[in-house]
Amino acid sequence: MALDVDRSSSTSGLTEEEAKAFHSIFMTSFLGFTGIAVVAHFLVWTWRPWLQTPTASTQQSMLHALHHVTALLG
Repeated sequence: MALDVDRSSSTSGLTEEEAKAFHSIFMTSFLGFTGIAVVAHFLVWTWRPWLQTPTASTQQSMLHALHHVTALLG
């Protein structure tokens, strides 16, 4: 073997240079994916917001359901 690299000191089996290269690629990919996910979530939220202020009828329904749950529990 032309290159005799000591890989026994690492638990991953990578040299320090290989580990740094892998880390760099991993972080770039992770940040890119996270950025795309944030933009996608923002665009979907602007299209159809999923966190809205409840209307009066929704509040009444929630109170009615809460009343039934508390009646069942106690």
